[in-house]
Amino acid sequence: MRYERSSKLFMDAKQTIPGGVNSPVRAFKSVGGTPVFMKSAKGAELLDVDGNKYIDYINSWGPQILGHAFEPVITAIKKVADKGTSFGTPSEIEVEIANLITSMVPGVDQIRMVNSGTEACMSAIRLARGFTGREKIIKFAGCYHGHSDAFLIQAGSGAMTFGTPNSPGVTQGTAKDTLLAQYNNLESVDAIISEHGPDIAAMIIEPVAGNMGCIPPASGFLESIRALCTEKGIILIFDEVMTGFRLAPGGAQEYYGITADITCFGKIIGGGLPVGAFAARHEIMNHLAPAGPVYQAGTLSGNPLAMAAGYKMVKHLHSNRDLYVTLEKTTARLEDGIRDALANSGHSFVINRVGSMISIHFTATPVVDFDTAKTGDNDTFKRFFHHMLDHGIYLPPSAYETWFVCSEIGEEEIEKTLEAVRKFD
Repeated sequence: MRYERSSKLFMDAKQTIPGGVNSPVRAFKSVGGTPVFMKSAKGAELLDVDGNKYIDYINSWGPQILGHAFEPVITAIKKVADKGTSFGTPSEIEVEIANLITSMVPGVDQIRMVNSGTEACMSAIRLARGFTGREKIIKFAGCYHGHSDAFLIQAGSGAMTFGTPNSPGVTQGTAKDTLLAQYNNLESVDAIISEHGPDIAAMIIEPVAGNMGCIPPASGFLESIRALCTEKGIILIFDEVMTGFRLAPGGAQEYYGITADITCFGKIIGGGLPVGAFAARHEIMNHLAPAGPVYQAGTLSGNPLAMAAGYKMVKHLHSNRDLYVTLEKTTARLEDGIRDALANSGHSFVINRVGSMISIHFTATPVVDFDTAKTGDNDTFKRFFHHMLDHGIYLPPSAYETWFVCSEIGEEEIEKTLEAVRKFD
């Protein structure tokens, strides 16, 4: 494929946009080469500025579960845009989507709309601290909850070590209140709680890790941390920015039968537009301003464009539960096909999948946490990424990201994908 226009745009962008992109992974630094600039998208397909077409396995990092430019969502956006793009006041559609979401997700009585998954997770932490009167939080190495200071923390010398910042601009004071546990390692959680239990306000986790590749929770892991949090009075926060409304209409909580105390959502509740939300039972949400003392605000929160688009998206998912069965079968077909295609390639690999989330790790080591994810052969992944790109398959440009399958991917798209995989050496 030819990428002349993308290359020119990237060179131009670097003059006025830091690194030439508005979100770092888009720069292709972890895979090399020039990022591809997109022109449009429809269904399962992306079209770039050079006229190249791709089967899309990013789907805007998850929210386009029904494919790009889903007609009811686009129609809703156009209809609302004619009436105004932002009011800065309450509107009826906010109430309608709030009623819909709280009826679908376990353990949720009230919801507060914000503008991104980052803002949702940041606000959920503040609410948990305000509710409990405690200051420290537990997060899991390799789980990503946005770029709020409290989350940009890497592990120290051991599970009980205070976190240290892994981005300049994050203060040591912020880092000391973030404690690092290992995903799928209950002993690391036990050790932290034994040391700091009375000071821990919240534990935040991706119920299915999606930012070190797709990593499912080990059997009994989520159940155990739920029990620990209940016993110790720690608020359990599920970051369902990726899993919410993707694994099931009620998200990972429905899928696994486990209820969190606070749940965070992302762009899927805005039909792919910039939006996020956090939700909980009345007892917790009543601490949030203006009902309570924990302050949070946003001029664009509940934006009518995002709310109308999200209502159409979520309503469709609510009314079409069979969609999840189809997505499961489609993604299982993709998993089995890739496994067969790579079986005699000479490459060691692990495929992880939960529902319509899937990833390949080029390693012989089972990938269960961030440390094992890092055993993957990144050079092989780089070659695989560009091989697939040149064959019209758009994958996440990082070995540490989940692929997302949408409902518009069918047998034709799967076969084209597998044909490309079979040619990889």
